[in-house]
Amino acid sequence: MKTKNCISAVTRTIIARSKTTRSSYLERMENQLEKGVQRGILSCGNLAHGFAACNPADKALLAGDSALNLAIITSYNDMLSAHQPYETYPQIIKQAARSVRATAQVAGGVPAMCDGVTQGQDGMDLSLFSRDVIAMATAIALSHNMFDAGVYLGICDKIIPGMLIGALSFGHLPAVFVPAGPMSSGLPNDEKARIRQLFMEGKVGRVELLEAEAKSYHAAGTCTFYGTANSNQMLMEIMGLQLPGSSFVAPGTPLRDALTTRAATQALSLNASSSTYTPAGRIVSEKTIVNALVGLLATGGSTNHTLHLIAIAAAAGIKITWDDMSELSQSVPLITRIYPNGIADVNHFHAAGGMGFLIRELLEGGFLHEDVKTITGEGLASYAVETRLIEDKVAFLPAPKVSALPKVLTGVKTPFETDGGLKVLNGNLGKSVIKVSAVKPEHRIIEAPARVFHAQSELMDAFKNNELKGDMIAVVRFCGPKAIGMPELHKLTPLLGILQDRGLRVALVTDGRMSGASGKVPAAIHVTPEAIDGGAIAKIIDGDLLKLDAEAGTLSYLGDETKFNSRNPAEQDLKDQHSGMGRELFGGFRQLVGLAQDGASIFD
Repeated sequence: MKTKNCISAVTRTIIARSKTTRSSYLERMENQLEKGVQRGILSCGNLAHGFAACNPADKALLAGDSALNLAIITSYNDMLSAHQPYETYPQIIKQAARSVRATAQVAGGVPAMCDGVTQGQDGMDLSLFSRDVIAMATAIALSHNMFDAGVYLGICDKIIPGMLIGALSFGHLPAVFVPAGPMSSGLPNDEKARIRQLFMEGKVGRVELLEAEAKSYHAAGTCTFYGTANSNQMLMEIMGLQLPGSSFVAPGTPLRDALTTRAATQALSLNASSSTYTPAGRIVSEKTIVNALVGLLATGGSTNHTLHLIAIAAAAGIKITWDDMSELSQSVPLITRIYPNGIADVNHFHAAGGMGFLIRELLEGGFLHEDVKTITGEGLASYAVETRLIEDKVAFLPAPKVSALPKVLTGVKTPFETDGGLKVLNGNLGKSVIKVSAVKPEHRIIEAPARVFHAQSELMDAFKNNELKGDMIAVVRFCGPKAIGMPELHKLTPLLGILQDRGLRVALVTDGRMSGASGKVPAAIHVTPEAIDGGAIAKIIDGDLLKLDAEAGTLSYLGDETKFNSRNPAEQDLKDQHSGMGRELFGGFRQLVGLAQDGASIFD
């Protein structure tokens, strides 16, 4: 299908499928707006509680009905490198609000766990569920009904999706997302990966490994590889929820602070009493969601967004599916090479032309809808720019016509691949997704016997015990959302890479996740139905011949299907994985959570 026809067809399908739910959502947002967002509807006691701790000048403004009040929702903590810069943002935002005779208050904080810290640890079982906790925490912060707009301070994995879901529950309010930017480039990512593999092979020790990791993750700012955190930033910009060109500006720079100031005043300018009123629920439309999907595919973004974008869309009354993603993937070209899909990092991407170049190329190629609402008050063409600081003011200049690093960022006429970096796999083992942008063509079709494991640790132990000597498709099951919360299994990446480098044909099949750092080994992830639901993945036994075909988009058991289907699914006692590290508090989440293909959400 030709590009424009494909984009239009998928968009029409989504609009038709979402007609009832989208109309219901917009009606609810309109009803909230009519009830009023001004502090004037609060009783004197309510209002006095709301501004008791403010300074006299802010109190005077808040006591009236005309001054605007800006909610700050923050995920600041100083354990996450990406979120540490947010420590100083509230004061910058408050000062920006005062400059336009408005006020700003930190309305609430949301939890922000680091998947990099919890990889392979028990705490990772809470990672995906933290998204929905963040959504609820965002809603609680806004429930005081003190605010005319909101700014959202978040970057990493589940934090941006959770904040946006929460913001969409208050979709009658304007929402502007405020990034903090990436850390400077450290140890090259391919060198970091090499040291990790040497450690797994026992060729270097923990001292050498920690030194390499510390040189990679070495300062405040987002990790520089193109995982979920940086995919989040790409999405917020291509969806028009962040200022143009703001995603990958380094923290602690004058431009970064100027962009934060500009974001605050921009959010206030979109309020309901303004002629430029632009609420979040209107920005996130069917066309905006399609633009997000296109951006994800064109950049080979995080596989986690095959879950998050479905949940985000649903929060705005929009229904999208993995099949929509698969159809778009056939037409959307891959035009970036950022680690793990290449050796460059996001700083190189930004230097090459960044988001402005990317958006202009996709617009000119007919891959994006330009006629969408954004926080600029203009369509998406207003994002085909790069930011500069000129005489202490933010300036938006036309994006470069030519990529400064064509091996990192190229145009739609010279793509790295003619189709998208993510694919959906269908077959008699269920439905799953795979990130192919980092997988070489010769590794995209794997036919091999199954080796079945019921935990990430079992596969790691088998590797350490030198038990993995032949071609295999490793099946790691009982890792889905209902089973244990769908943790990332990123610890498997180095060992599977070692086996592949030894000349073995290997792949991974799992109902768990592999994160935005999915690498060079083909991995069919998010398998649905999951094992605990009796899905086909629970019927696989050691030695079954399986085939993962990322080119054809299939994942299959090869053999007598009648006999296979007649097998009883395996069972697993997960009691020990439901307690400790707070996991006992999430029993209700495990009971409520939906299918991976529906976003793995606890919300209806």
